[in-house]
Amino acid sequence: MPDDLSAQIGQLRTKVEQARLPEDLATRVLERLARIERIGATTQAFDEVDRTADYVDWLVNIPWTKKSEDILDLPHTKGVLDKNHYGLEDIKERLLEYIAVIKLNRDKGLPVRAPILCFVGLAGTGKTTVAYSVAEALGRKFFRIALGGLGDVLELRGQSKVHPESEPGRIIKALRKVGVNNPVILLDEIDRVDEKGRAAVMGVLLELLDPEQNQAFLDYYIDYPVNLSEVIFVTTANNTTNIATAVLDRLEVMHMPSYTDTEKIEIGKNYILPRVLGESGLPHEVLQVQDEVWPNIVRPLGFDAGLRTMERTISGIVRKIAKEYVEGKVQQVSLTNQNIKEYLPQY
Repeated sequence: MPDDLSAQIGQLRTKVEQARLPEDLATRVLERLARIERIGATTQAFDEVDRTADYVDWLVNIPWTKKSEDILDLPHTKGVLDKNHYGLEDIKERLLEYIAVIKLNRDKGLPVRAPILCFVGLAGTGKTTVAYSVAEALGRKFFRIALGGLGDVLELRGQSKVHPESEPGRIIKALRKVGVNNPVILLDEIDRVDEKGRAAVMGVLLELLDPEQNQAFLDYYIDYPVNLSEVIFVTTANNTTNIATAVLDRLEVMHMPSYTDTEKIEIGKNYILPRVLGESGLPHEVLQVQDEVWPNIVRPLGFDAGLRTMERTISGIVRKIAKEYVEGKVQQVSLTNQNIKEYLPQY
């Protein structure tokens, strides 16, 4: 056997032996390497060792046992929620209850069977950002999987190694990306999967969200059960009409309210504008917004239940002022009803 092939196999064998893989999985991979070694210096052996190298790379980077420590502190949770969200008192109270139940179970040494939260509401009402806040409050890594338009169940389940372009599905990719086995994974827009593949996708979602099934999730590429019981899944939807009944039965639906103009003004002033200014690099003191202007910023196009239009409007205003500031045309801008039209984006 040529030295380069032998060296490749030796390196892969060392990787497997040093990684913390499940024992029977490690044995299976080592046996596969031994079979390749027996084949000898053939084209088949080189092709097989390349495929096995990719496979081993995925296996050793799956966090089979590595996890992060939870922050189960209610004042901390409340602080995170108040920092990130204005209002939403019912949602915040439910999330505090959620953390409290996890803490009580953890203190008693019981498995954490947290309900699967599903935030339902119109676009821009804060569903995704609340999911981020759940992860931040717990001190867990976060990963978002967008399901809108998903039609091929193999994107979640992975592709078998017998196919030339095979790779794991999005769930395994998420675990590798975050590097721990207990992240918060957001399954975003579960009601908007493609109609043709909806039944199959809902079947996989059922397996992911059911605590009796997700202890042994099978990705077709990994071809070995992966325990997802430590993962906290959070879901979002615009409505529940297109969610399979069996999946909906595993969810605790929490309806996100539409925002009033008064609430939007408070959010614009105290949350969105400071954040957008910070992201732009523009000194905060450069821009002053008079109270009389905010109704025009909140409703440039009429009523909108969410915050996205207002956020785009504020971002457009800040960009125009940033350009004028860099060009030296202004040192400070005070937005009033007399000059606001100069800075509003043209929709």
